[in-house]
Amino acid sequence: MTYRPTDAELPRIHGFLAAFHRRQADRVVDFPGGFAALDDRYTYSRGNNHVLVDGVTDPEALPARAEELLGHLPYRLVYVVDDEVAAACRGPLERAGYACAATYLMRHTGPVPAHGGARRVGLEELRAPASAAWRRFVPGVSDEEVHHLVERRTARLGAAEDVRFLAAYTEDGEVASWADLYLDPSAGIARIEDLVTAEAHLGRGHAGRVLDTALHLAAEAGCDLRFLSANEAKWPHRWYGRRGFTVVDTIHYFERA
Repeated sequence: MTYRPTDAELPRIHGFLAAFHRRQADRVVDFPGGFAALDDRYTYSRGNNHVLVDGVTDPEALPARAEELLGHLPYRLVYVVDDEVAAACRGPLERAGYACAATYLMRHTGPVPAHGGARRVGLEELRAPASAAWRRFVPGVSDEEVHHLVERRTARLGAAEDVRFLAAYTEDGEVASWADLYLDPSAGIARIEDLVTAEAHLGRGHAGRVLDTALHLAAEAGCDLRFLSANEAKWPHRWYGRRGFTVVDTIHYFERA
């Protein structure tokens, strides 16, 4: 299901996303129509090293610009927020060897659930289950890559006004599912990301408990605009749809390995 947002909602979401990437970056390099968010501590993390185009830019110049800014990395990743700008950039980027994909932005438009029982945790409690999850998602991933992908949560502590890591536990005290909650109460916006369930605990409702907790806490903090992102080509966006989320926009991304 696709929800048609008001004119005021998408700029709020887009502004939050741009600020999120800027705030967690170790350094930012601006260019006309966008910026590069970079962090040499986590060079294997695409979430910490990429180009984000959030305005009008020169499509023909974008591949060379990305090469200049990301040339020290084993990949190139370019996000483009606006549909028309993405359409204009697609040809130049594909000719430069990039593949195109998309991710949905989904807003919570359903009723606010009761607290799901998940609790706030620190990075140390997520380190082992998150490491195991990355090895499951990316077979053959190196120890160094896993280290970067797990430890990048340290940088994400600065990505919003209020950052919380949430986890649901089994009766035996194991971390079963977890997610990040990014709150900006002054702007009334909350973002939920990286909802993951440990393989041994799939299908038992743990992810729902974490999601309900995140939504409840966000509403409790005064965030009327609650959203997350979900890959267009994968199944979770359908699960989110059943839990009160609707698609409000599409962010295009271009990657070259």
